[in-house]
Amino acid sequence: MRKALVVGIDDYPVSPLHGCVNDANAIANVIERNSDGSPNFAVKLITSPGNSISRASLRRDIEDLFSGDCDVALFYFSGHGFVKSTGGYIVTPDFKKYDEGISMDEILTLANGSKVKDRIVLLDCCFAGALGTPAITGNLTQLSEGLTVLTSSKANETSKEVDGGGIFTALVVDALNGGSADLRGNVTPGSIYAYVDQALGAWDQRPVFKTNVSRFTSLRNVTPPIAISVLRKLCEYFPKPQDQFMLNPTFEFTESKAIKENVAAFKDLQKYESVGLVVPVGEEHMYFAAMNSKACKLTAMGYQYWKLVYEKKI
Repeated sequence: MRKALVVGIDDYPVSPLHGCVNDANAIANVIERNSDGSPNFAVKLITSPGNSISRASLRRDIEDLFSGDCDVALFYFSGHGFVKSTGGYIVTPDFKKYDEGISMDEILTLANGSKVKDRIVLLDCCFAGALGTPAITGNLTQLSEGLTVLTSSKANETSKEVDGGGIFTALVVDALNGGSADLRGNVTPGSIYAYVDQALGAWDQRPVFKTNVSRFTSLRNVTPPIAISVLRKLCEYFPKPQDQFMLNPTFEFTESKAIKENVAAFKDLQKYESVGLVVPVGEEHMYFAAMNSKACKLTAMGYQYWKLVYEKKI
């Protein structure tokens, strides 16, 4: 069982926001189902002003999220963040001085103490990186096994909105839609971070990634860029990872002497090349490798997937 609490707050009495509800809706829509339409997360979506959101009600919902022993629990928040000498806070509309919202340290404590196998916290708010850094002292709180934190900015940075939504969330949604998927179609917290980190420039807000996991769980499955059945043929074409696959003009379908079986194999090899698993040897393109009777070989990533196939992990 996989459950997610997705929160977006625009309706603040002071300094209202304009993209957080949009962000929450976008996250909820993308994680509710995998790309093939199969169920993914059971989502509880809370947005303002459609629902009454108070510090007490949100804390209750966070406690409920991390209770029980389900497989995955995901908490997403988009709204105001606040930081002071006692640490970082996600701000609720009923904030007041000395009671600004829910402490990020408190969220971390609830997530750390949860029996849920995999817990993921995604924060898109100013000073979000304060989660896991008590009182902004620079001393990292230990994350319990199975906990991953991904935030839109460092503890001392603001988070930006453009075109009616957060920059960070827009990138996360793109990643979940397949931008960060591996060749099996899995989107993991680590791959999302890598995608976001590469997209944001050196002078932009910097995402923060903290984790203590022995494996990455998939947050969403998308259609793989290459069919799994084709991927499983890697060991057929390359019995040993250092082997080269010899080509000749009979592999090219436009040639009069083309052989049907070779043409089918060449299509698979070209698919491997398109996703970075294979490169031609001594030629720039696979076509010329075939026409000039050259070979192709596995790349470093190709070897990685060859090993997964060989070990029957795919």
